[in-house]
Amino acid sequence: MVGGSMSLITLHKIEATGNDFLVVDARHWDPAVLVAQAPQLCDRSKGFGADGLLLLGLPLDVADGVDGLEPAHCSMRLINADGSDAEMSGNGVRALGLFAVSIGLGPEGVLRVDTAAGRKVLDLEIDSEGVLVYATVDMGAVAFDSASIPTTAQDPRGLGAVIDGVSYSGDAAGMGNPHWVLLVEDPAKALVVEHGPILELDERFPNRTNVEFISLTPGESNAITMRVWERGVGETLSCGTGASAAAAVANRMGLVGDLVTVHVPGGDLLVEIRDGAEGQIGGKSIRLGGPVAHVAEITLESKDFTSSL
Repeated sequence: MVGGSMSLITLHKIEATGNDFLVVDARHWDPAVLVAQAPQLCDRSKGFGADGLLLLGLPLDVADGVDGLEPAHCSMRLINADGSDAEMSGNGVRALGLFAVSIGLGPEGVLRVDTAAGRKVLDLEIDSEGVLVYATVDMGAVAFDSASIPTTAQDPRGLGAVIDGVSYSGDAAGMGNPHWVLLVEDPAKALVVEHGPILELDERFPNRTNVEFISLTPGESNAITMRVWERGVGETLSCGTGASAAAAVANRMGLVGDLVTVHVPGGDLLVEIRDGAEGQIGGKSIRLGGPVAHVAEITLESKDFTSSL
């Protein structure tokens, strides 16, 4: 870039059951400026509005060719709306899948993505016009042990809290990031916005935690209704790792079977709970599926966006 000249960079706003992200191809850009600006870009009043910023990067070399793994197509870094890094987002990686298909990655209907929570593999449903409309991601194992979640509680089951006279109880689980799944009478009436920020900072979760407020869906079998307070974001219309953790906890409690519909304010997610590979923490592996859609394309002009080419 010539000193003082302006460069263009394009952000794609993509939503997955209402969980929306700004996605950018950062393979040949220095992402530092975008990362620093994530809170402003994601701000819903003064920015473009999003739950987070997704950077599609080059694959991580350390995983390629190890233990029979095929090379990844790309990597994903997620910056929350508050500017903090997140380990993983099930809806985020599905949103990234839509963008990846649009730039020619995953041509065989499979996309391998390196994330901070490990390699994730997506099965892609592409329409006749070559647009991704539905993505299912292998989320890997759900963790029910304290060290992997992580939580300082010796037993992550039945963790309770009382806030303003309201009693909560539920199990903690890990999906590459921490979750606290609380059973409530009616998520629609739960004090998610009021109590979510307090529960997120519970001292038993050293890395803070996402908080799911769930109940069985009346009149349906193998279905739960969920609202979520996302760590570093606030209440969102959906959360893929949250839906996965909630379904896994409900399954372990014997409330649902192995194929669970999770109703969230932004739509429906389908969680499949499988027996995990031998040695997997928790013994269960999760597959998460749901729709994805492109919302908008945003082109920014700035002398600060510097190409690494």
